[in-house]
Amino acid sequence: MRIGEFELLDPVPELQDTCAIAMLRPWIDVGRVGTLALRRLEQYLGAKELGRLATPGKFFDFTRYRPRMRIVNGERVFTKPNTIVKYASDEYSNKNYLFVHVREPHNFGEDYTNSIVELFKHCQVTEYCRIGGMYDSVPHTRPLLITGSMRDEQETKAGKLLNPRKSTYQGPTSIVNQVNEDLTKLGTQNSTLMAHLPQYVQLDEDHLGASRLLEVLCSVYGFPQDLADRARGEQQYKDIDRAIDYKGEVGALIKQLETYYDRVLSKPDDQPNGDNFASLSESLEKDDGEQPRLSSDIEDFLNQMGERFENDQGRRDLSGEDDIEDESE
Repeated sequence: MRIGEFELLDPVPELQDTCAIAMLRPWIDVGRVGTLALRRLEQYLGAKELGRLATPGKFFDFTRYRPRMRIVNGERVFTKPNTIVKYASDEYSNKNYLFVHVREPHNFGEDYTNSIVELFKHCQVTEYCRIGGMYDSVPHTRPLLITGSMRDEQETKAGKLLNPRKSTYQGPTSIVNQVNEDLTKLGTQNSTLMAHLPQYVQLDEDHLGASRLLEVLCSVYGFPQDLADRARGEQQYKDIDRAIDYKGEVGALIKQLETYYDRVLSKPDDQPNGDNFASLSESLEKDDGEQPRLSSDIEDFLNQMGERFENDQGRRDLSGEDDIEDESE
């Protein structure tokens, strides 16, 4: 069955009152927090593939999103980047879910977004929640912030886990935001959740950021809280913390970020907005007149440190149990 540019697998399920949860890569999926959180929900609910783009090369430049060659069970497997949609039903809430791994299109952006909207209409999507992550001027020594906007009752359920804030951003954005505009006109509820990650610690997979997103999603949609397992992410950040010399320039910088976090960012009423997704560092400049910046030596040190810990973690994961590599890559 074909809907827009998507080819759906038979038999096509009949879905209604559906909540679509999506992440956009690579623009706002730093630390792969959106991918990690989405995969965790898919695993929990036993999500199955609904469909994918029939001709992904129409939208994606394969010199920028590279196809992959893998060895699976001794056989060579060739895969192309795609936008994959999965579906699942929560037997406890009787609610249907779509999980959408959205990619930034290079060509025919309107056709791409129109196809997503058509698919959502077919699946009777009544709520669209975007999740993701962005780098920001926040310290790794404080709870990671989750900003965004949801319905009042959802924000109440999230409680202190969410710093609600409506967007006032103006500037360049993604064509994928056209989906939000079109769904709003159709009366679909839109919501956004964004994890703010330390700019100086850039992990390939930030598991603490993903767990913070999951904590909010579990509170809002009634999933078990143990899906948001913080142990792996907390260990990542502990390893980083042990490697930092707090008596030097790095420590002084982190102290500045902690002061600003405690004075401004931890207070929802004063917190700068993170949608689409203006940096909190702009607020640092406005508030203090001077933004704390990393010297090149500090950046090199912390980036190398982050790569080392990520590589160490990767070696511990060679069993593949936690491999979340997207088959669409």
